[in-house]
Amino acid sequence: QVHLVESGGGLVQAGGSLGLSCMSSGRAVSTYGWFRQAPGKEREFVAAITWSGSTSYVDSVKGRFTCSRDYSKNTVYLQMNNLKPNDTGVYYCAASLLTTPSTKGTAYVYWGQGTQVTVSA
Repeated sequence: QVHLVESGGGLVQAGGSLGLSCMSSGRAVSTYGWFRQAPGKEREFVAAITWSGSTSYVDSVKGRFTCSRDYSKNTVYLQMNNLKPNDTGVYYCAASLLTTPSTKGTAYVYWGQGTQVTVSA
């Protein structure tokens, strides 16, 4: 079992920054992913990071978001800069046992409870 707890969400103006954290406990995990879900929309992939540190991002956040992990703290981070109103949503941390990142939610077995990010215009 893996337990994931996200933190760091909040309200920010467009152009601002927020940093999300996801603390993991339990068995070792190969790949972590970040997903988000806006009101009335389907959940979408945002970013992922593998055990080796390789990252992948959805095109809309490339150059603005950075995913990283601290192995000693079992924590994954999502630094979000130059935020836009379209980035608003509930952000979820997820864990996959695969060694390669996937953009599909079905590849992730464990999920956190989510943290709200609201970007005002």
